[in-house]
Amino acid sequence: MSNFAGTWKMKSSQNFDELLKALGVNTMLRKVAVAAASNPHVEIRQDGERFYIKTSTTVRTTEINFQIGEEFAEETVDGRKVKSLATWESENKIYCQQTLVVGDGPKTFWTRELNGDELTLIFGADDVVCTRLYIRE
Repeated sequence: MSNFAGTWKMKSSQNFDELLKALGVNTMLRKVAVAAASNPHVEIRQDGERFYIKTSTTVRTTEINFQIGEEFAEETVDGRKVKSLATWESENKIYCQQTLVVGDGPKTFWTRELNGDELTLIFGADDVVCTRLYIRE
């Protein structure tokens, strides 16, 4: 099992606006979200299979605590409440399936994969995928 702990700075981002479109976020909110999310700071703490992830932007800070293999409450990138379940896809990759608590919407998920001092975060909404690359600070 890899050690994801550390602070992370975003190096690149692809398709974030397209992901927000797929989630039904209106144009004005997308512009604000894209600008705010252009320089997120991520802190990850890990104790075995227990994770704490804090993502901070100029507009919003989100925090999640979870144990691999146990369902937990989370919000999607557009603020909808979901039940999430994170599992190991490989020794270096966590896959998290999200299920909406209320209403209908695209199927969403995220993955985090560690490659040395690089962390790849993928958000998905149906067939639209956003990829963000982070480097360890």
